[in-house]
Amino acid sequence: MAAMPIIELKGVSRRFGSVIALQDISFAALAGEVHCLLGDNGAGKSTLIKTLSGVHQPSEGVMEIDGKPTLFSSPRAALDKGIATVFQDLSMIPLMSITRNFFLGREPLKGAFPLRRMDMAKADAIVNEELSKIGINVRDPQQAVGTLSGGERQCVAIARAVYHGARVLILDEPTSALGVHQASIVLRYIAQARANDLAVIFITHNIHHAYPVGDRFTLLNRGRSLGTFRKDEINETEVLDMMAGRRDLKYLQAELDMVAGRRQGEQTAH
Repeated sequence: MAAMPIIELKGVSRRFGSVIALQDISFAALAGEVHCLLGDNGAGKSTLIKTLSGVHQPSEGVMEIDGKPTLFSSPRAALDKGIATVFQDLSMIPLMSITRNFFLGREPLKGAFPLRRMDMAKADAIVNEELSKIGINVRDPQQAVGTLSGGERQCVAIARAVYHGARVLILDEPTSALGVHQASIVLRYIAQARANDLAVIFITHNIHHAYPVGDRFTLLNRGRSLGTFRKDEINETEVLDMMAGRRDLKYLQAELDMVAGRRQGEQTAH
């Protein structure tokens, strides 16, 4: 018997006036899988992320959580259902401590009202423990989060979502601004989240980052799905061929060859 998806879209479209941003999208995220959502700029990835995370509601179609039709009124409602989104900007305050950024309004408290206050010792201990699980050892959890590398900040944002009860992790281009080493840290943690039975939705235009960790691949082009494929059904080259970027590069190469041929002809004529 096939596992039930945690979150699933069935024939979802999203319109903004006369503009169709998404059309007839079906998509599912299962526990223990990394589902890669691939597409070039303008493919509809951002709109799909915002629909999954409660920013937008579908214009048509159905979204189900654990098999039940659901409409999120806000991102907070999605978070309450365990759907956590880590956006590119990370929603972190660089000059604030790692610990403060890790909790952001959900701090452990101590003392009786009206003297309740943040239990900083407990919060620091939690941060040290959660970050050590993913191989990040910080000098002091009270140091500014801006002192961490880009890859480490991504992992802190993901660890924060997991600690606060995420069942589905939606990761918006988590490796786009990272070097090779930093990207490998994030990809390793994505694989670890899958091993812990979370559903991971990895949004990217970089197939070289997605293919090593992905289990399923959904390809988007101009708001439409080109299909969903298991890893054993499609190889990396075939994914590239289906994405708009490869076709555009072929056209560009043909144009460059034409220009080069024209210049060579002009030089020969002279």
